[in-house]
Amino acid sequence: MPTSLPPASPEHDGWMIEALAEARQALLTADVPVGAVVVGANGEVLARGHNERELLRDPTAHAEIIALRRAAALLGDWQLAGSTLVVTLEPCVMCAGAILAARVARVVFGAWDDKAGAAGSVYDVLRDRRLNHRVEVLAGVRADESSELLSGFFRGYSQG
Repeated sequence: MPTSLPPASPEHDGWMIEALAEARQALLTADVPVGAVVVGANGEVLARGHNERELLRDPTAHAEIIALRRAAALLGDWQLAGSTLVVTLEPCVMCAGAILAARVARVVFGAWDDKAGAAGSVYDVLRDRRLNHRVEVLAGVRADESSELLSGFFRGYSQG
Protein backbone atom coordinates (compact mmCIF):
# COMPACT_ATOMS: atom_id res chain seq x y z
CA MET A 1 0.00 0.00 0.00
CA PRO A 2 1.27 3.47 -0.79
CA THR A 3 2.77 5.38 2.07
CA SER A 4 3.11 8.80 0.43
CA LEU A 5 -0.52 9.81 0.26
CA PRO A 6 -1.58 13.39 1.01
CA PRO A 7 -3.39 14.01 4.30
CA ALA A 8 -7.16 14.20 4.48
CA SER A 9 -8.91 17.45 5.37
CA PRO A 10 -11.87 18.06 7.71
CA GLU A 11 -14.01 18.29 4.56
CA HIS A 12 -12.99 14.77 3.56
CA ASP A 13 -13.89 13.55 7.03
CA GLY A 14 -17.34 15.12 6.78
CA TRP A 15 -17.98 13.63 3.37
CA MET A 16 -16.86 10.22 4.66
CA ILE A 17 -19.43 10.46 7.44
CA GLU A 18 -22.05 10.87 4.68
CA ALA A 19 -20.61 7.90 2.77
CA LEU A 20 -20.74 5.77 5.93
CA ALA A 21 -24.40 6.70 6.44
CA GLU A 22 -25.04 5.68 2.85
CA ALA A 23 -23.20 2.38 3.41
CA ARG A 24 -25.54 1.57 6.30
CA GLN A 25 -28.46 1.87 3.85
CA ALA A 26 -27.08 -1.14 1.97
CA LEU A 27 -27.70 -3.29 5.04
CA LEU A 28 -31.45 -2.87 4.54
CA THR A 29 -31.26 -5.00 1.38
CA ALA A 30 -28.53 -7.42 2.58
CA ASP A 31 -26.00 -5.75 0.32
CA VAL A 32 -22.36 -5.37 1.33
CA PRO A 33 -22.25 -2.05 3.23
CA VAL A 34 -20.28 0.23 0.95
CA GLY A 35 -21.35 3.83 0.44
CA ALA A 36 -20.19 6.62 -1.84
CA VAL A 37 -20.78 10.31 -2.43
CA VAL A 38 -19.76 12.45 -5.39
CA VAL A 39 -18.74 15.96 -4.44
CA GLY A 40 -18.58 18.72 -7.03
CA ALA A 41 -15.64 21.06 -7.49
CA ASN A 42 -17.48 23.62 -5.33
CA GLY A 43 -17.73 21.21 -2.37
CA GLU A 44 -21.43 20.42 -2.81
CA VAL A 45 -22.55 16.79 -2.58
CA LEU A 46 -23.98 15.99 -6.00
CA ALA A 47 -25.00 12.37 -5.56
CA ARG A 48 -24.96 9.41 -3.21
CA GLY A 49 -24.98 5.68 -3.73
CA HIS A 50 -24.62 2.42 -1.88
CA ASN A 51 -24.22 -1.16 -3.01
CA GLU A 52 -27.42 -2.46 -4.59
CA ARG A 53 -26.22 -5.68 -6.21
CA GLU A 54 -28.62 -7.86 -4.21
CA LEU A 55 -31.51 -5.43 -4.51
CA LEU A 56 -31.16 -4.95 -8.28
CA ARG A 57 -29.64 -8.36 -9.08
CA ASP A 58 -27.01 -6.38 -10.97
CA PRO A 59 -23.30 -7.19 -10.71
CA THR A 60 -22.41 -3.60 -11.65
CA ALA A 61 -24.52 -1.99 -8.92
CA HIS A 62 -21.56 -0.97 -6.76
CA ALA A 63 -21.85 2.18 -4.63
CA GLU A 64 -19.36 4.08 -6.81
CA ILE A 65 -21.12 3.23 -10.08
CA ILE A 66 -24.52 4.24 -8.71
CA ALA A 67 -23.19 7.53 -7.31
CA LEU A 68 -21.33 8.33 -10.56
CA ARG A 69 -24.44 7.62 -12.65
CA ARG A 70 -26.57 9.84 -10.43
CA ALA A 71 -24.03 12.68 -10.52
CA ALA A 72 -23.77 12.48 -14.33
CA ALA A 73 -27.57 12.50 -14.64
CA LEU A 74 -27.83 15.51 -12.34
CA LEU A 75 -25.20 17.45 -14.28
CA GLY A 76 -26.33 16.21 -17.69
CA ASP A 77 -22.75 15.31 -18.52
CA TRP A 78 -20.70 12.12 -18.22
CA GLN A 79 -17.57 14.12 -17.47
CA LEU A 80 -17.28 14.80 -13.76
CA ALA A 81 -14.05 16.80 -14.04
CA GLY A 82 -13.07 18.49 -10.80
CA SER A 83 -15.22 16.17 -8.71
CA THR A 84 -14.26 14.03 -5.73
CA LEU A 85 -15.59 10.55 -5.12
CA VAL A 86 -15.67 9.60 -1.43
CA VAL A 87 -16.19 5.89 -0.78
CA THR A 88 -15.96 3.71 2.30
CA LEU A 89 -13.94 0.95 0.60
CA GLU A 90 -11.06 1.12 -1.88
CA PRO A 91 -12.57 0.89 -5.38
CA CYS A 92 -12.34 -2.35 -7.36
CA VAL A 93 -11.07 -2.56 -10.95
CA MET A 94 -14.54 -2.06 -12.45
CA CYS A 95 -15.18 1.02 -10.35
CA ALA A 96 -11.68 2.38 -11.00
CA GLY A 97 -12.41 2.12 -14.73
CA ALA A 98 -15.64 4.06 -14.32
CA ILE A 99 -13.87 6.68 -12.19
CA LEU A 100 -11.27 7.16 -14.92
CA ALA A 101 -13.91 7.28 -17.65
CA ALA A 102 -15.83 9.96 -15.75
CA ARG A 103 -12.65 12.04 -15.33
CA VAL A 104 -13.05 12.25 -11.55
CA ALA A 105 -10.23 14.33 -10.08
CA ARG A 106 -9.88 12.74 -6.64
CA VAL A 107 -10.88 9.60 -4.77
CA VAL A 108 -11.03 9.56 -0.99
CA PHE A 109 -11.62 6.17 0.59
CA GLY A 110 -11.80 4.57 4.00
CA ALA A 111 -10.77 0.92 4.17
CA TRP A 112 -8.19 -0.77 1.99
CA ASP A 113 -9.38 -3.80 -0.01
CA ASP A 114 -6.49 -6.26 0.08
CA LYS A 115 -8.36 -8.71 -2.17
CA ALA A 116 -9.72 -6.55 -4.98
CA GLY A 117 -8.54 -2.96 -4.51
CA ALA A 118 -7.51 -0.94 -7.54
CA ALA A 119 -6.31 2.29 -5.88
CA GLY A 120 -3.00 1.13 -4.48
CA SER A 121 -3.37 -2.21 -2.72
CA VAL A 122 -3.71 -5.02 -5.30
CA TYR A 123 -3.65 -2.73 -8.34
CA ASP A 124 -3.11 0.99 -8.82
CA VAL A 125 -5.35 1.63 -11.81
CA LEU A 126 -6.28 5.16 -10.74
CA ARG A 127 -2.69 6.41 -10.95
CA ASP A 128 -1.36 4.23 -13.76
CA ARG A 129 0.79 6.51 -15.94
CA ARG A 130 -0.01 4.44 -19.04
CA LEU A 131 -3.61 5.60 -18.98
CA ASN A 132 -4.98 8.90 -20.30
CA HIS A 133 -6.23 10.14 -16.91
CA ARG A 134 -4.88 9.89 -13.38
CA VAL A 135 -6.69 10.45 -10.12
CA GLU A 136 -5.43 11.87 -6.84
CA VAL A 137 -5.96 9.25 -4.12
CA LEU A 138 -6.42 9.85 -0.38
CA ALA A 139 -6.78 6.71 1.70
CA GLY A 140 -7.63 5.77 5.25
CA VAL A 141 -10.25 8.41 6.05
CA ARG A 142 -12.32 6.90 8.89
CA ALA A 143 -10.79 3.57 7.92
CA ASP A 144 -11.59 1.91 11.26
CA GLU A 145 -15.30 2.73 10.96
CA SER A 146 -15.40 1.55 7.36
CA SER A 147 -13.58 -1.69 8.20
CA GLU A 148 -15.76 -2.41 11.22
CA LEU A 149 -18.95 -1.93 9.21
CA LEU A 150 -17.70 -4.43 6.64
CA SER A 151 -16.34 -6.89 9.22
CA GLY A 152 -19.60 -6.84 11.15
CA PHE A 153 -21.55 -7.56 7.98
CA PHE A 154 -19.36 -10.52 7.03
CA ARG A 155 -19.35 -11.88 10.60
CA GLY A 156 -23.14 -11.91 10.52
CA TYR A 157 -23.18 -13.31 7.01
CA SER A 158 -20.93 -16.24 7.93
CA GLN A 159 -23.08 -17.01 10.98
CA GLY A 160 -26.39 -16.73 9.12
